[in-house]
Amino acid sequence: MQKIQTFWKEYGPRMPMLVGGAFILAFGLYNVHSQSEVTEGGVLGALLLIDHWFPISPAVSSVILNGLCYLFGLRYLGRRFAVCSLIATGSFTAFYAIFEAFPPLLPSLADYPLAAALVGGCFVGFGVGLSVRAGGASTGDDALAMALSKVCGVKISRVYFISDLSVLLLSLSYIPFGRIFFSLASVVLSSFIIERLQPKARPAEETE
Repeated sequence: MQKIQTFWKEYGPRMPMLVGGAFILAFGLYNVHSQSEVTEGGVLGALLLIDHWFPISPAVSSVILNGLCYLFGLRYLGRRFAVCSLIATGSFTAFYAIFEAFPPLLPSLADYPLAAALVGGCFVGFGVGLSVRAGGASTGDDALAMALSKVCGVKISRVYFISDLSVLLLSLSYIPFGRIFFSLASVVLSSFIIERLQPKARPAEETE
């Protein structure tokens, strides 16, 4: 009981943003991105790529990809960031599984790729941004970027750029070339929002 109380005292105040951010992210990814052939970079884009070519739901592939990222970067993560990230990732997986059990709630924006990029970018930006602000991340991108930065001796921003660009290039296997520019716009917008929402001290750099 004491451990539960201690856990809730430390993480309870963070729960609304962690779970709320995961809800927003899952809602946008399912209702906007998956319908419109507009993708994202990093792990989110990889989830959509896998969902297109293989019968594997993002609710399942997110556990696998994020798990691999967290395992790879575990030694570079603080305990608080790791726990918050597991809460956010678990919530995202659960919400996406629920959403995909029903038809999309939003009309398809497939014929309006710019609108899809802007709307989808906002969902991703605020969804991931809230989780980051609460001390975690809904995907393993932060863990992977931090670990690769340490191992390779390059800036984290450069790792993010290479990761996003790689996924966008792979996404050309199912997304028309012209639509990749809209996907890039979605990535830029979501990154801008995340940067504005994240606290001054990056959660990934905590050592507690």
